[in-house]
Amino acid sequence: MSLLRRIGWRRGVLVMAVAALLIVAAIQALSDDPEIALVIGEPWEDMRQRSSAAIGPAIPGHYWGRLPKSDARLRFIDPQYGFVTPLARFFTVSFNKDESVSSVWMSPQLEPLLLDDTLKIVLDLQEQWRQTGWEPIRVNYDPPFADTAQWRARLRDVNKGGTSYWQAGNQYQVMLVVNRFRDDKRPKEERYLIKLQLATPWVNP
Repeated sequence: MSLLRRIGWRRGVLVMAVAALLIVAAIQALSDDPEIALVIGEPWEDMRQRSSAAIGPAIPGHYWGRLPKSDARLRFIDPQYGFVTPLARFFTVSFNKDESVSSVWMSPQLEPLLLDDTLKIVLDLQEQWRQTGWEPIRVNYDPPFADTAQWRARLRDVNKGGTSYWQAGNQYQVMLVVNRFRDDKRPKEERYLIKLQLATPWVNP
């Protein structure tokens, strides 16, 4: 009986050790993803040096933008209002004439997604914003996304989709948009595209 107990105990330790290794590997894989780490208004070169994803230099005296040279996630590093997105394939960072970061326009996904996966990303972003002090604005016209029958029906309507605005004090504003998207690779499936814009406030609350 004691031998069986020892075998059971050893098996339990082994299972826990394997689980711990899998968690560490997942965290390591996440941290290894290329990312653009920035805050709006900072010098462009500071963003370039900090980010693990390669991105080109600013052009002095011009308003323009650059795309990362690989898929990358956005890590917004404001000490109070920071958040992280999933990996993105479409990702543009814009700069001002003074070579400072002015805005981000991205789609935080690698391909058009099914509705369940789309809502998972959107609701996770909204929860990050809530937890760090962002507040939804224009809620009478553009309420936050939710996983409800009403929202799902609205998103499935190719003529509607949804938009939500969030604001961080008087410093930053985010616009989050979701629409049906025809994916030529999967023409018979309902696929969706998420768009995220981040900048200083441009819409009245």
